[in-house]
This record gives sequence, structure tokens and C-alpha cells, in this order.
Amino acid sequence: MRYSGSNVSAFPQRDAGAQVGFERRELERILNLYGRMVAAGHWKDYAMDMRRDVAIFAAFRRASERPQIRIEKRPADRNRQGIWSLHGEQGQVLKRGHDLAGVLAPVERKLMKLVTE
Repeated sequence: MRYSGSNVSAFPQRDAGAQVGFERRELERILNLYGRMVAAGHWKDYAMDMRRDVAIFAAFRRASERPQIRIEKRPADRNRQGIWSLHGEQGQVLKRGHDLAGVLAPVERKLMKLVTE
């Protein structure tokens, strides 16, 4: 409530579904993976897009190309196939799930394979 002279009026309410974003722990996990892929020499740039229905993290080999992977968070899919999805370079869905760690597992495995070779 806001007091203005002799009038009391309620603060305008923000639309709860105005924008989807990443929570701190989610972003830490994603950026940790990004940093390891940069250190391995596979990614050089990233972009984030926060929209009304989806938050997207895209990782690029080069800034001038399409993203090598895209991680999407769609809360509307919570009761279906899961809030998280991993998309490949051609836009194909590589993995879906309710847990971010499970969705990032194919990329993590690729990183482990690259280090051991």
C-alpha cells in the first residue's frame, strides 16, 4: 500500500508471467559448463534471450554462426515433457527433462570425452 496525503492506494501489481528468466543456481550451472567448453576451445560466445514464455541460453563456436547448442527453459511445459530442453545446431531437440543436470548431461559427456582423448 502506498500512502499519498489522505488517500491510500495499492501499488500496481506486476504481471507474474511477464518474463521467464533463469534462477541464480541454474545460470551458475549453465555458465560453469560454458566456461569449461571455452577452456576446451569449443565455444567462444554466448547469448541469452528472456521472453514471455521462454528463457534461452545459446552457445556459439563463432559469433557469426548459428548456436551449437541452445538450452531452453519453458515453465509452460512443466507438466508435459519437462521444463528444460536441449537443442542442437540444426534446431533438433536432443534432450528434454525436468532436471537441468539431466538435460546438460550429453554436453557434459562430450566434454569428458574431449578431455580424455
